[in-house]
Amino acid sequence: MKTYIETRTRMLGEHIAATGDTVRAAGEKFGVSKSTVHKDVTERLRDIDAELYIKVKEILDLNLSERHLRGGNATREKYERAKHPSL
Repeated sequence: MKTYIETRTRMLGEHIAATGDTVRAAGEKFGVSKSTVHKDVTERLRDIDAELYIKVKEILDLNLSERHLRGGNATREKYERAKHPSL
């Protein structure tokens, strides 16, 4: 594996472990696609740093379990803003 990919993978893993960011948020911060972030932290990180991989996997599992709640809240807020444009 090329060194810049290993470096990026480790940086993404450390960032997600430290902040609890979603894959999408980490991708925006590092300027890569969410697909790249997902491949880096779910496949490549396992071979590079197993301990960090476990931490990141726990966070990704938590984010996955909360995803439907975030979507529901975003939709609710969208319609509240439509009813009350001053909010």
